[in-house]
Amino acid sequence: MKWGKTMTSHIASGSLRRFGWNDAFERLATGQAIDLDRVARVLSAQRDQFLVTDGQSERLCTPSGKLRHHRHLDYPVTGDWVLVDESVVQRVIPRKNTLCRGEAGSRGKQAGEVQREQPIAANIDTAFIVSGLDRDYNLRRIERFLTLVYNCGIAPVVVLTKADLHESPGAFLHEVERIAFGVPIVLTSTKDGRGLDELRIHLDVGQTVAMLGSSGAGKSSLANMLYGSDIRATAAVSESVGKGRHTTTSRELIAMPQGGILMDNPGIREIAFSKGGEGLAATFSDIRELAESCRFADCSHRHEPGCAVLRAAATGELLPERLENYRKMQREMEYVQARSEKSADCVEKERWRDVALEIRRMNKRKKY
Repeated sequence: MKWGKTMTSHIASGSLRRFGWNDAFERLATGQAIDLDRVARVLSAQRDQFLVTDGQSERLCTPSGKLRHHRHLDYPVTGDWVLVDESVVQRVIPRKNTLCRGEAGSRGKQAGEVQREQPIAANIDTAFIVSGLDRDYNLRRIERFLTLVYNCGIAPVVVLTKADLHESPGAFLHEVERIAFGVPIVLTSTKDGRGLDELRIHLDVGQTVAMLGSSGAGKSSLANMLYGSDIRATAAVSESVGKGRHTTTSRELIAMPQGGILMDNPGIREIAFSKGGEGLAATFSDIRELAESCRFADCSHRHEPGCAVLRAAATGELLPERLENYRKMQREMEYVQARSEKSADCVEKERWRDVALEIRRMNKRKKY
């Protein structure tokens, strides 16, 4: 790869660290004998074009023929580290993590083809879950984002924007504290710069932060505030329906003045899961702790006697709507997990076989 001048591996490594290269990647590169002069990070991915940087300059690249013909393998996404020859991306360096979700339009589907995974970005250190304190505010959606982020092995931070709309925004913070245990929660306002210092600590040199949220949550305005000038276009939220317009149409890594890397994202309307993981247990740790006191070890928390979870919901210790959201996501991830392990046809056959067996048992009971 020629970037205008030949660099030694030492210089290349130092330049890459500005964009998130770290000791773990350094060890991986040494073990695989990777030439650091060929390493670059994907700043943005648009179909078959990638804007990459080696830490000193940027260029547009295209995928190799192998990548084109094997898209089911690791196809480059924003945030990936890749090996480049001239202006061709040859392969993706193994990822630290992948921020992914179920393909758009798949949430709630329990028929048809196997759930497809949609990678959003790679090698993310922290995810800002952005929620505006207007009509965008929704605790159940925040729970879904937390579960998604935990599933992907990324540290979450909940960012509550537009705090200036309320005289006492702290009430919202306390509400979120009840569902996001141990997660940093930051009240922000682009009007008075509130929360700026609390967020900037996550954008230290070499750290990569991805912003997630629905359209109109204030992600682009937040990016401008963190950068210190207008680098992202913004649009007003509709007063009639309270919905924001898409002002960010692509995922792009932005080098911040303080040294970190920020990725803005188009608004996410649908949070579908593409795989199981520890996300549900991490998000709903209160339910997991309550379950330890249930009478039965395999309690489903639906109708069993001696269920500590149901008792907590009845007394108000656990919000019923939180329990219902937990059940809903649990069903989704159980189904996704089953679909990932077996073909859709096998899952459907097993489901109908169980239904048939249950009907037979019911008929036998009626006879006797």
